[in-house]
Amino acid sequence: MGDVTEKEMDNLTFKSDTVLSDVHLHCPNKRHLMVRLNAVGQPVFLSYFKLLWNTDDQASKKYARETTVESEHQYRSGDELCDKDGDSLKCERELNTEGIEALLDEDGDLEVVRRPQSASDLEAEDLVRDRVYPVILMKGKETAFEDEEQECTRSDVVKIEHTMATPLEDVGKQVWRAAFLLADYILFKRDVFRSCTVLELGGGTGITSIIMGTVANRVYCTDVGEDLLAMCEQNVALNKHLMEPGGGEIKVKELDWLKDEFCTDPEALYSWSEEEIADLHDHCTVIMAADVFYDDDLTDAFFRMLYRITHNLKHSCTVFLAIEKRLNFTLRHMDVTCEAYSHFRNTLNDLENRQDGKMKYSVEPIKPDFCQFLIYERIEQLELWKIIADQLT
Repeated sequence: MGDVTEKEMDNLTFKSDTVLSDVHLHCPNKRHLMVRLNAVGQPVFLSYFKLLWNTDDQASKKYARETTVESEHQYRSGDELCDKDGDSLKCERELNTEGIEALLDEDGDLEVVRRPQSASDLEAEDLVRDRVYPVILMKGKETAFEDEEQECTRSDVVKIEHTMATPLEDVGKQVWRAAFLLADYILFKRDVFRSCTVLELGGGTGITSIIMGTVANRVYCTDVGEDLLAMCEQNVALNKHLMEPGGGEIKVKELDWLKDEFCTDPEALYSWSEEEIADLHDHCTVIMAADVFYDDDLTDAFFRMLYRITHNLKHSCTVFLAIEKRLNFTLRHMDVTCEAYSHFRNTLNDLENRQDGKMKYSVEPIKPDFCQFLIYERIEQLELWKIIADQLT
């Protein structure tokens, strides 16, 4: 890479056989700092995801307590943002939102609006749609984002190392919109998750577990693959200061849905101890997963694992699943379909209808009209589901 000029780096594009993160496809011209290559030679980028509510801003807290809004689920309106209780909350904005206001349809439901594009953006869209511009490799992480770090307070920025383009089997190393949707819900319902013990299945880069770790007592962030888990552990370390005020703890662990048992091999880097397994079974009341339903076999394995875990928990459990419906044209149907989503819904229905005398599952959708605390495009294909898992006595 030493012979590559900065100009050449600015013109790099990723091959079409790789999978690009939804977040970065939405912002193809945003510059991202490439900090290193991972163990398999993939470029690793460091991105700063700014929370739209600065939790250390006492003036904002006072304003939030004293101000109410007309709607319980006010979204964005002008320069205001609602807090978890539906109160108006002033925050710093990064996007130009001129001309954006909250719109209601004829039934009074919220219509989420998108940031309007300028004429120049529209004219250039076809030229830049698939281009991603990395910043030239830096010598050390301590130099990363120096200018930005001076502007951002430690409490309102989540720092995530991730890749932008991977083969399908490595998509956990990217950041996806459904993770942001679930993170928004966690921040919106902080009191629901406060002091809980939480399990995340398919945690990927760990961004959702990190957000959960700001309110929960303990989070077990799980996935499979040492390279991915090492990236996740690095992200937890980068954001340790966010968990410190509430005393939250995140443990990165291996959990392979294709295996029946927890990994307890003491030689494995991310194995479970017997005490940790007992703690999970005795105290876990929340399970979550974001954007892990893209392969039918893995979806089946996920729900088998979910059943095994909830069956062994001491207490009833609430499961939160975030998913994005992705449209694909298939030769088999000669039409645009959502096969992975359809399989997910069928399997979800099977779980709810399961009758074995041991567990009862109640499934309901969560309307995604709660406040947005992270900057991403909340498209209509994003969905959030809640499952109540009760053990029958």
